[in-house]
Amino acid sequence: MIISDYIYGEFEIDDVLEELILSKPMQRLKGIHQGGASYLVNSQWNVTRFEHSVGVMLLIKQVGGSLEEQIAGLLHDVSHTAFSHVIDFVLENKAEDYHEEIFMDVIRKSEIPIILKKYNYNYEHLLLNTATWNLLEQPAPELCADRVDYTLRDMYVYGQASREEIQKFLNDIIVYQGKMCLQSIELAEWFVKTYYQEVLDFFMDPLNIYAYYKLAQTLKLSLEKKIITFADFLKEDHELIERIKSSNDRQVQSLFKQLHSDVKVRVDQKEFDIHQKNKTRLIDPLLYFHNRLLRASELSEDVRKMNVAANEKFQQGVFVKIL
Repeated sequence: MIISDYIYGEFEIDDVLEELILSKPMQRLKGIHQGGASYLVNSQWNVTRFEHSVGVMLLIKQVGGSLEEQIAGLLHDVSHTAFSHVIDFVLENKAEDYHEEIFMDVIRKSEIPIILKKYNYNYEHLLLNTATWNLLEQPAPELCADRVDYTLRDMYVYGQASREEIQKFLNDIIVYQGKMCLQSIELAEWFVKTYYQEVLDFFMDPLNIYAYYKLAQTLKLSLEKKIITFADFLKEDHELIERIKSSNDRQVQSLFKQLHSDVKVRVDQKEFDIHQKNKTRLIDPLLYFHNRLLRASELSEDVRKMNVAANEKFQQGVFVKIL
């Protein structure tokens, strides 16, 4: 199977990856928006979990990761619920990891174990040992395929990063001692800036904050009134929306109708309607410098300042006034 991606280009992939991509759990991710509620207030914020999952797989392949790690990368978000992280706001889960809590349960109830067994893989060995996959996931502030892909993908689609910039960055990545790292301090600075455009300027955009808040309110009330159940969250975004629209519950529908492209909001610390603190997400890439690994912040005052400023913004949160 030949697969083409607007970030990484064209690749030939193994048969097991093709079967997994065509499986129902993976195809469902085409209907799950990575930005959660964001596309309801801005139709351009429309990247899906499917695009991201395939992208993570391809990035791991591009930097020389094993087929096993490519499989783990492809499947790492398969348990994301409708509207992605919005469920964490419904549950007031500050760790934002509900999809990780249900991951193995979703896998076991799907055809994924059967597909993997066909190719002589034990799904538990492959997917439970997450610490084995150093390229796929790393704790902040490290680079990893997951963190790199969602940043590049969102910022490219939303017009904040060019294809040329992205290609220069990707060409600079090497794997040293099992970890993704960079060689150029200039490209490290570029990625840190781009990453904070993602997790601060986009994730914490006041319109995005508003959308998460209103959709979480709508879904929480829909659960209380038994219009939807937790099982429904393993459907696609549009299916939950149809449940809400067909409920004929005025209170729920009134809340949902407040999610539209004409919403006007602003940041206002004195007269605010919503105050939200997001999960702290910092980045400080490793650089291969004179045969050793150093943090970008050790070599760049700009990176150090960006991290200090980002941490302050995470601690402060966003104060949103609805106009």
